[in-house]
Amino acid sequence: MSDTAAFRHDKNVPAVYQAFIAAEQAVAAAGVAPRLLHLVKLRASQLNDCAFCVKMHSKEARDDGETNERLDRLTVWRHVADYTPAEKAALAWTEALTQLPAKVDLAPLRAELRAHYSEVEASALTALVAMINLWNRLGVSAH
Repeated sequence: MSDTAAFRHDKNVPAVYQAFIAAEQAVAAAGVAPRLLHLVKLRASQLNDCAFCVKMHSKEARDDGETNERLDRLTVWRHVADYTPAEKAALAWTEALTQLPAKVDLAPLRAELRAHYSEVEASALTALVAMINLWNRLGVSAH
């Protein structure tokens, strides 16, 4: 195998890879709406420039009934009326945890999450953002 060949993380560390899958399944079981899960995964994947993940999560979202119009405007979610206040709260949280800006104040973002989601759902969203960032990094490293 060449030094530049893509890593096969699923083969190299299968127990870790399976643990990641199990963690994502636990997040999905926490009660967050599947459409929101897709939006969060897709937005983080866009920010992380993970082409594989963008393609996969766009397809999964469409398969679960998401509209092309909303997906087309996800990158400008703050500036359009396509998303509910609850979705916007989750997308703001996603961007804050994905980009980790040096001077972000998470307190108002947490308050906005609590206005729309239970404590369990907010924790599940936080775990989801962490998981998709992990998957994006694995995906980017393998391509």
